[in-house]
Amino acid sequence: MKAVYISEFGVAENLELREVADPKKPTGNEVLVKVHAAGLNRADIMQRIGKYPPPPGYSPNIPGLEFAGEVAATGDEVTSFKVGDRVFGITAGEAQAEYLLTEESVLARIPERLNFTDAAAVPEVFITAHDAVFTQCGLRNGEWLLVHAVGSGVGLAALQLAKASRAYVAGTSRTQDKLDRCREFGLDLPLLTREPVFAEAVKQASESGANVILDLVGGNYFPENLKSLAVKGRMILVGLTAGRSSEIDLGMTLYKRARIIGTVLRARTTEEKAAATAAFVSEVVPLFESGKIKPNLDRVFPAAEIQAAHRFLESNESFGKVVIEF
Repeated sequence: MKAVYISEFGVAENLELREVADPKKPTGNEVLVKVHAAGLNRADIMQRIGKYPPPPGYSPNIPGLEFAGEVAATGDEVTSFKVGDRVFGITAGEAQAEYLLTEESVLARIPERLNFTDAAAVPEVFITAHDAVFTQCGLRNGEWLLVHAVGSGVGLAALQLAKASRAYVAGTSRTQDKLDRCREFGLDLPLLTREPVFAEAVKQASESGANVILDLVGGNYFPENLKSLAVKGRMILVGLTAGRSSEIDLGMTLYKRARIIGTVLRARTTEEKAAATAAFVSEVVPLFESGKIKPNLDRVFPAAEIQAAHRFLESNESFGKVVIEF
């Protein structure tokens, strides 16, 4: 089969579409998926550079965290899917290949209104956003959510999910155009933040501060996050594009009785991923089926143009998701 392959860790020019061995035949509750499209994520860039290797059991040379395709074969214990079913899901690696061997428990059926390319833009960002904002932070109707990098894949997913649950959303971006486009998705408070200064605007709009903060940036945004947070607020760290270190006002943390949560999806056990997928199937997939939310697809590249796809994602020009097709 053909797969995106990192021939040497480093620049995008080290990526190629290479013939590699087919996965083994599925057994037990395993499912072999013929991949038609796969989402591209910043984690793939970090893996390409050599700074974010996959868990044991996955090739460090074949990236890919999400996919959409059809069932090609099943193990003898699989009960939920049959050959030909359209499926999408998350994996710890190797999704950017023509075939992927995965577990039944981390698969979901693709809603009828989505094609394979649209579906490939969904799993990683919507499962991440739903798990972080709702499962872990318990965002409720009428509360305020602050999303950093709101024009990113996870940011747009969180924005759509929050508005579908009738929450208010403030969002930051370094680009005015992305904020303007986010208004189409219901963004209540756009915040242009070339420097991390946003707390006063959040507190003024919400009156009491943000109830939940989804931080995809980290670094020096952390002090302003604490200032923005309401009493009993919840802050969840998902990304660290601004750096791994920051100052923490412990006194303010105590006063606000804040909950600060760190989360990651890729390194979780299959059982944990299955639980997140089940919640996604129950609470998010119906929103796609009804048309209340939609995939945030920006640009599509053939798998043979994987170098260009990486360069585009690295440019920070994307609004939503980049997908590659096989």
